[in-house]
Amino acid sequence: MDSQLGLIEQSFNSRYTFWAREALDDLPDNFTITDPSISGHPIVFASRGFMKMSGYSREEIIGKNGRFFQGPGTNRRTVMEIREAIREERTVEVNLLNYRKDGTPFWMLFRLSPVFCKQDGRVTHFLAVQVPIVSKKHRRNSGFNFSEEGSDSGFREIVFGSCRREVCSDSLLDLDRLLALDSDSQGLENEEPCEASELEKRKAANAINNVLSVLTQYSASTGKLVCEKRCSIAGVGFINSSLRISLGRIKQSFVL
Repeated sequence: MDSQLGLIEQSFNSRYTFWAREALDDLPDNFTITDPSISGHPIVFASRGFMKMSGYSREEIIGKNGRFFQGPGTNRRTVMEIREAIREERTVEVNLLNYRKDGTPFWMLFRLSPVFCKQDGRVTHFLAVQVPIVSKKHRRNSGFNFSEEGSDSGFREIVFGSCRREVCSDSLLDLDRLLALDSDSQGLENEEPCEASELEKRKAANAINNVLSVLTQYSASTGKLVCEKRCSIAGVGFINSSLRISLGRIKQSFVL
């Protein structure tokens, strides 16, 4: 356990300066940063916004992975879509049902993007931004005009959990049980899943840009510059996330 925590701490600190954490904490966005090279693909940084949204403290979040925030209503197909994007080292954006610490389910727009090392083009981390989704019903009742950027201040105060359930109440069991679970859940009376608005999609894209800007700035000071897109360098072979996860596990087995 101590070796795992050491790897998690080193994952962030070795690439960014001390001031990076403070700069990231000043951002209003909800986001986490994970390291695919460490066994379990754990969270190595969580923003204050994410802690407030989820109800967990930073100590409870660091070292966990995305499964920690999922539950019986989380769509298994959506989870597999995210995993596939991680394997292929590409950006993905989905509507996802997660759960707060008190058990309350809430819908969010989940946008995941790889962070690349500018020197060799390898993925160093994944950046995940979470934007709470406001249901269409709540938008009408609240009287907000969500087509305008000016509605953002009211948006932040919307209560999470407007939509409670998915169309298919899939559990987080193994993929080979997915069809059986779908069949079992057909009799449930569930509400429609929430769909993110254009404003919420813009908020997610802006949050990605904000965080990447900070990471780029504070990685330059360490000489380990990161970037949003992979830079092609002749003669350098790339190791994808799946292979590096395996290598990370092997590395851990030799750590006392």
